[in-house]
Amino acid sequence: MGRIDDLADRYVTEWAELSPLGATYVGIAGHDGKTDDLSPDGFDAQTELARRTLNDLDLIDPEHESEAVAKDAMMERVGLELARDEAGVSRSEISVISSGLHVLRGVFDVMPTEGEEAVANISARLNDLPHALEQYRRTLLEEAEAGRISARAQMLAVAEQCDAWTDPDRDDFYRGLAGRLEANGALAAELVRGAEAATAATADFAEFLRRDLAPRGRDKEAAGLERYELASQYFLGAKVDLQETYEWGFAELFRLEQEMRATSAVIAGSGASIDEAVAKLDADPARNIAGKEAFRDWMQALADKAITELNGTHFDIEPPARTIECCLTPTSDGSIYYTGPSEDFSRPGRMWWAVPEGVTEFSTWREVTTVYHEGVPGHHLQISQTLLRADTLNRWQRLLCWCSGHGEGWALYAERLMEELGYLADPGERLGMLDGQALRATRVIVDIGMHLELEIPRDNPFGFHPGERWTPELGWEFLRAHTRMEEKTLRFEWKRYLGWPGQAPSYKIGERIWLQAREETRRRKGADFDLKTFHRDALNLGSLGLDPLRKALARI
Repeated sequence: MGRIDDLADRYVTEWAELSPLGATYVGIAGHDGKTDDLSPDGFDAQTELARRTLNDLDLIDPEHESEAVAKDAMMERVGLELARDEAGVSRSEISVISSGLHVLRGVFDVMPTEGEEAVANISARLNDLPHALEQYRRTLLEEAEAGRISARAQMLAVAEQCDAWTDPDRDDFYRGLAGRLEANGALAAELVRGAEAATAATADFAEFLRRDLAPRGRDKEAAGLERYELASQYFLGAKVDLQETYEWGFAELFRLEQEMRATSAVIAGSGASIDEAVAKLDADPARNIAGKEAFRDWMQALADKAITELNGTHFDIEPPARTIECCLTPTSDGSIYYTGPSEDFSRPGRMWWAVPEGVTEFSTWREVTTVYHEGVPGHHLQISQTLLRADTLNRWQRLLCWCSGHGEGWALYAERLMEELGYLADPGERLGMLDGQALRATRVIVDIGMHLELEIPRDNPFGFHPGERWTPELGWEFLRAHTRMEEKTLRFEWKRYLGWPGQAPSYKIGERIWLQAREETRRRKGADFDLKTFHRDALNLGSLGLDPLRKALARI
């Protein structure tokens, strides 16, 4: 093991001690009964670890190519984590998808539930949750005193999420979790006590947000240029020209909608509009499923089929990565996401869907491409393959390195790849893929536009409010006009963009950079270029920022 690998291994060990919740998320065993210190001192300890690691790493000269890649990746990722902390982002950020509160609640989705030890760990964390939220309050108030605070609208939206999680007639998350577990005697009593304590603490946190923090929150949700540039670089692992990217978003959305209209004509007849094609697809009983459990089973069957057919043809998928579980979350905020396997694969990779309240009918034509995005050849292949590369990737690369532009960009690229490979020949399923792509292009426009409060181009191809400045309200209007997502789900998406600047565009911009990297490799290798080999070599680098990715690919 080289010096960089030693340093990376030490970093993972120390990080897991400081963030046992994070250790559970990434599948590091031995920490499931502990909870992070969310006080200012707890954040300071993580900052000190990052700063010390960067200083040590800077003194090491790589001895070979894999170490050079590892050093570039770690300097870039840990360096940006430190920059975010110094800017107050990691401590003060509250949005409908990203906060200390969401980490505390979400960890229960991935914890083992079978056996007395597993139940005892869940009970311990439920009982710890009130103390952790009290620590988190102190951090948020300290940040607010220093002028680092999130937007008021996001805090109020998170308070509404807390209402749903704690309402006996809605998600009732913590009590529901305890009720699904098998426990006896003293452990059963501790479990019930923990569920009640966590429920009360979460309800109290909602009141804290409304009463104490929201009045001090920013009036504007717009991040502004300085915050947005840091956020964009962090989520992409690359610096991009934001104005050029914003303008490209309009051109890309226009191109996609032209393709959607052509596909709609195949579905609903010459001259048919996109909405007419959507209505025809939604009216087709063969393309609709009633009941979320039945829909989950459909997703599972499609995910399994993709793994079987792609393995040995377009990818070589190792046995541990041939298992994925499709799951429904016990919450209802509308998000769809993937969680990776544990380090030893005892916990498989999982595709999750938080079905919005009241949604009982599901259109398969819309979600075929979602399964490819979250499963294979998307996140599940990418993350599992990284985890299995212990011979070439150090432990930090396999477990902790994640860049949204790399990961989400790959998953969106995977959707387009499945069309290239002939898996979206059905016009309805192709329209679903194009609609998903259009949503991601719309995000580029809306996210950059709203957060930088840019002028809407006077010559934009949609004739949308030319010359006006973006506002959240115009962002919602544009989303409604250019996407066909169910309104409750789209409302969550819109709130997410406003509260998590720079993340939503990372999908489409990441895909753009992946496509550029593929084309650069094709030109460099000429007749020797092979698509399967490109995918293997690129994924074997593990997750890293997109600028380090392009540097590494240029050396292969």
